[in-house]
Amino acid sequence: MKYLHTMLRVKNLEKSLEFYCNVLNFRLVSKDEFKEGEFTLAFLQAPNDDKDGPTLELTYNWGVDQYEIGTAYGHLAFEVTDIFEFQKKLQKFGHDLSWGPKKSPSGKRYIAFMVDPDGYKIELLEPRPASGELS
Repeated sequence: MKYLHTMLRVKNLEKSLEFYCNVLNFRLVSKDEFKEGEFTLAFLQAPNDDKDGPTLELTYNWGVDQYEIGTAYGHLAFEVTDIFEFQKKLQKFGHDLSWGPKKSPSGKRYIAFMVDPDGYKIELLEPRPASGELS
């Protein structure tokens, strides 16, 4: 078995592409319109993933501008080198963390959350050991 992708339905594809590609540095792998089905699919990859690695599929159903994020959905998770520097980059683009940074529940790493333009939660984890200054 090989993990292929995660699909998120988005209400504004261009706004979502701007966020994932410009703010988070994902690369656009493909973008295809399906006129008969009235939807567009965009596949993205995280900056350090292999070309054969998993993708994030953004699905835009034409004319749909509202979705409910169900209570079963949790979050996407990504490792970042430095959460504090990443937060500065987010702020430069007019975004910010929605929670944290704090120590992870294990106390071994830093953890933070942010929200994409459609309200999907994104967890950020830093690989370096957390020092004692955060709770």
